[in-house]
Amino acid sequence: MKPSLPKGTRDFLPEAATKRQYLFATIASVFRKYGFAPIETPALENLSTLTGKYGEEGDRLLFRVLNNGDFLSGADTDALSRLDSQALAPSIAKRGMRYDLTVPFARFVVMHQNELPFPFKRYQIQPVWRADRPQKGRYQEFYQCDVDVVGSKSLLYEAELVQIYDEVFAALGMPVVIRLNHRKILTGIAEVAGISDKLTDMTKALDKWDKIGEEGVRLEFKKYGIEPTSIFKLFMSYLQNHSINDFRQLLSSSPTALQGIDEIQQVFGFLKNVTLQNKVDLDIKLARGLDYYTGCI
Repeated sequence: MKPSLPKGTRDFLPEAATKRQYLFATIASVFRKYGFAPIETPALENLSTLTGKYGEEGDRLLFRVLNNGDFLSGADTDALSRLDSQALAPSIAKRGMRYDLTVPFARFVVMHQNELPFPFKRYQIQPVWRADRPQKGRYQEFYQCDVDVVGSKSLLYEAELVQIYDEVFAALGMPVVIRLNHRKILTGIAEVAGISDKLTDMTKALDKWDKIGEEGVRLEFKKYGIEPTSIFKLFMSYLQNHSINDFRQLLSSSPTALQGIDEIQQVFGFLKNVTLQNKVDLDIKLARGLDYYTGCI
């Protein structure tokens, strides 16, 4: 029988492996230059750590690992007899493959907080696994290169992260546009649109904008019970004008949004004193904001 690989995985021949190692080494050298220290976490995490952190859709994409030995010995027999996989899973699988590097990092900080200096600047370059449908450029096993700061609210670190991204891509000869958004701006949009109770659903839909387009996001909104008319008026007004000050007027009734806009402008102010080789732009379609997700190249 001819050997094969599990779907969504791949081998790397020497030429490709050498290029990958060069990429990782280049990225890590920039991280270290800015004072970030490397950490590593296990491929396996307790499912109690992973589940509930990525939303329902993310939880479905977790690779669960069966308990050691006779995993059925402790199975929920009622769930097994009903063939209810969701109810059965907790009794036969206590561990899972990490879905990203952010949640394991949060667990790492909690467990080692008495051993770490704060603010703590860490980088991590390791594989992650997602039970997603494999397609071109999308695999079930892939690497993430994360860099994060915990223990400080200073916006100077956000400007520093932009410098890191800029320097990495410049070193790799890859011109890019670095896009920023702020969770407080997203929260303000939801407030002004009268859907504060659906903020998470709104951001999940927005996060797909570049994949499915404006009409696709409208359909996603409807799926979540969000009437797109009022909220898209806000989005399209900004996208057409592309002015932070114009957007400030649209969101003037939300103190949270105004604070987010002020902080974004402060980050851009810091960057005026820095020579960057790539363009930096505000993009309100990004569902990840400054105070929610610090960054992954």
